[in-house]
Amino acid sequence: MQIKHLLQSGLLAASVACGAAQAQNVVLYSSNNTETIETALEAVKKKSPSLNVQPVTGGTGTMMKRIEAEAQNPRGDLFWSGGFGTLGAYRQHLQPYRPADLDKIPAEFRGPDDLWVGTNVHVMVLMVNERQLKGLAAPASWSDLMQPQWKGKFAITDPSKSGTAYMLVYGLYKQFGQAGLDRIAANAVVTASSGTTYKGVAAGEYAAGMTLEYAAQEYVAGGQKEIKLVYPAEGSYLAPEGMFIIKGAKNAQAAQALYEGLLSKEAQEAQLVKNFRRPTRSDVAVASLTTLPDLASIKIFPISQEAAAQEYEAVVAAWGQAVAKTK
Repeated sequence: MQIKHLLQSGLLAASVACGAAQAQNVVLYSSNNTETIETALEAVKKKSPSLNVQPVTGGTGTMMKRIEAEAQNPRGDLFWSGGFGTLGAYRQHLQPYRPADLDKIPAEFRGPDDLWVGTNVHVMVLMVNERQLKGLAAPASWSDLMQPQWKGKFAITDPSKSGTAYMLVYGLYKQFGQAGLDRIAANAVVTASSGTTYKGVAAGEYAAGMTLEYAAQEYVAGGQKEIKLVYPAEGSYLAPEGMFIIKGAKNAQAAQALYEGLLSKEAQEAQLVKNFRRPTRSDVAVASLTTLPDLASIKIFPISQEAAAQEYEAVVAAWGQAVAKTK
């Protein structure tokens, strides 16, 4: 019996050792918040239980600079997530990879040459606090906020301080030109962060805000009945965010497994249901899982992510000129 017990113990120990050897370590650089990361990794773990993910977080710009500084000796394996314009500016540090489910991602949400892929897409909306309208008609379009009666009653984030705010201002510039930016700047309260804008609307500081769909939806889901999302009649703007494998990643195989996991239907559905992050996958039924509309039912004003990246300095300067005219 003792010999049998020792043999069983030895087999168990060998099994444990084998399992430990099969564990795949991977370092995830991410600009997402803790809740978003935890939601995704919970879904990924179900598909790839051997993955041992070590998140390292920071702002998108900070993390990209870190990847650049570590180029000769990468410490991270995968970055998630950043705006396409930002990713394109650092393409020399990206390792091409073609995931199995790439056909589920529309071409507009993919990077060139398999360098990156979109994991979620932000939709720019008008977030309205109906209690603060006080006789004003709720805005139905971007141009409504250009009217004199809206002066000082809505917020927009400085595009030089936020990547998503930049995509919003880029869309406005492409659709309405310098004259449109001038009229928005003349009426708006300009905030220093996206959070300040949507939190201010929720708190009743502003009657409306030009902001992100998922951020506004969090308040709707939280029970604030006075908060409404308006998809502008002229068309909303899209700002997809993507991920990439870091060139020279030491844990390349594990990075590929994590890449596949973050792109999976399970992970994107979890992000949608828990955090209202709109998926890039075409096979996720948004309207069936949430009260948000399917993307196909939203009017979209098309903008080029690549052109937005190339024209960053010019458009931020155009916004600066618009703001200067208000002083």
